[in-house]
Amino acid sequence: MNYLVIQGLEVETPDLKEIAKLCSAERIEGLGNQAFRLHEYKTEKGVAEYCAGAKLDFAFVPKPRRLADFGLVAMDMDSTLITIECIDEIADLQGVKPEVAAITASAMRGEIDYPESLRRRVALLEGLPESALARVYDERLRLSPGAERMLQRLRSLAIKTLLVSGGFTYFTERLRARLSLDYILSNTIEIQNGKLTGQVLGPIVDAKAKAAKLRELREKRELSREQVIAFGDGANDLAMMAEAGVSIAYHAKPVVREKATYCFDYVGLDGMLNLYA
Repeated sequence: MNYLVIQGLEVETPDLKEIAKLCSAERIEGLGNQAFRLHEYKTEKGVAEYCAGAKLDFAFVPKPRRLADFGLVAMDMDSTLITIECIDEIADLQGVKPEVAAITASAMRGEIDYPESLRRRVALLEGLPESALARVYDERLRLSPGAERMLQRLRSLAIKTLLVSGGFTYFTERLRARLSLDYILSNTIEIQNGKLTGQVLGPIVDAKAKAAKLRELREKRELSREQVIAFGDGANDLAMMAEAGVSIAYHAKPVVREKATYCFDYVGLDGMLNLYA
């Protein structure tokens, strides 16, 4: 038994029928919330191209599983669990957002070594008052669509959650408390006399650190790789995503899309719930 999940902001009936025809599906099952499951597909040919044109997300699920079979879901923070890049918004308050955003984008594309990119960006924030972090959290930070619905479902199944970030503990700690997340890993930005020093304290959380944390928790909880799901959007998430049996590129850079199990370009994080019964 296999199935193809089609979902999007709006799934038109003609598009759904054409996709079912392309993959020779035997039956269409409505999942609600603009999501459908096409059972017993025979071929994958042409589906990706059609969905790209129709602005729909697709996922071929060759071996149906229950969500309850998973034990850990890991996710990046910036531009994944939340809609912003926190450091870019902090930089905006310092008047250096274009410079910092350019470095961020280059790092996410995999063009710059992540630890070096973070040091360069944080250095540009020197002298900014600590209150700027609170302003970004209170005024600009928004959860990605579907985040709370997904996390609520994971909690109901006792599936553990890990938030890993090359960003800052100031934000991950608040999100952990707000969303009842189980584990976090992130960087600590140095603050002295109420101002940012332009330095990061301790080892920088880079791609290797993210992957190591996921691996640590996977082994601690005696989970197989196939029992782990990981979300990411940038190049520094790839090593972590490789440690998961299912990886989801969420509104991601091309380098991440190419290596992920599934890509979500249009739906929210709760699109994951439609992949598994």
